[in-house]
Amino acid sequence: MARQTVSNIKLGAFVIAGLLFLILLLYMIGKNENMFGNTFRLRAHFGNVQGLTAGNNVRYAGIQVGTVKKVNILNDTLIEVVMLIETKMKQYIRKNAVVAIGTDGLMGNRVLNISPSAIPAPLVEANDILPVKKTAEVDEMLQTLARTNEDVAVIAAQLKNTVNRVNSSTAVWDMLNDKSLPQYLRVSLLNVRSATAKADRLVSDLQGLVTNVKEGKGSLGAIITDSSFALRLQEAISRISKVGEDADSLALAIRTLAGNVQYDVEKGRGPAHTILKDSVLAKNLQVSIQNLQKGTEGFNDIMEALKHNFLFRGYFRKLEKQKEKQPVRGQ
Repeated sequence: MARQTVSNIKLGAFVIAGLLFLILLLYMIGKNENMFGNTFRLRAHFGNVQGLTAGNNVRYAGIQVGTVKKVNILNDTLIEVVMLIETKMKQYIRKNAVVAIGTDGLMGNRVLNISPSAIPAPLVEANDILPVKKTAEVDEMLQTLARTNEDVAVIAAQLKNTVNRVNSSTAVWDMLNDKSLPQYLRVSLLNVRSATAKADRLVSDLQGLVTNVKEGKGSLGAIITDSSFALRLQEAISRISKVGEDADSLALAIRTLAGNVQYDVEKGRGPAHTILKDSVLAKNLQVSIQNLQKGTEGFNDIMEALKHNFLFRGYFRKLEKQKEKQPVRGQ
């Protein structure tokens, strides 16, 4: 009898322990599915839920905050996802938080990721609709990968064709087998290095020249930095301007004089008219010039006759000897 009592007690304890374990298991499952505790609903509208189902997890900034309650088809292009979120997250999630569909690991179940926004916004309320962000689907990624593989295959084929053309080209191999090519390349590199060094020296000289000019050294520096030079230059420009004004005045006076002479000639008065227009005066001047010419010729004849006269012959010979004794200029 006592043994049966002990067996009953053990059986009862085992049953009670099993019930407690079952209750704890149900509680843990319910807690994970947000069946217990305070929650509120949020919604998001997608064009494609990519295999998301009720019971999938909802994460906020990577932290588990709820589960997917249900997935409703609103129309042929819009699907509504209802989320159960812990009430304590109301103070963190804002209306501009973005919802995106992701995966739990590389090949895991679908999850909803809620990402906070850096732009300030009011806190969410129950049944608010959050904005969504489209993510790349596996099918799209596979299609893109397939197109990439095709492009790589085309590039490989073209590269193979290029290699074959290079292998069959005698000119390329002749150039590669040319033993003088390295020497030519070495000389070219030396020339490039020399040109670079010369360019560096030129830049250095130019920099030194600019520095000297800034410091007022040299003629150019003195011209640029000397303030008195600018004053003298301004004075010279003023003088040149004054000379120009004087030249303009002189030209105006000459123009006026020429106008007056032309006026006197046209009106028949003044010495200019007498010299230019009086035919009698012109004839008298011509006669006077002819008389001077005749007098000069007669004087030359008289002098030639005196040279042959016995009274003056010695005098002229003496003059010729003195001329011969005089040194010639330039010797």
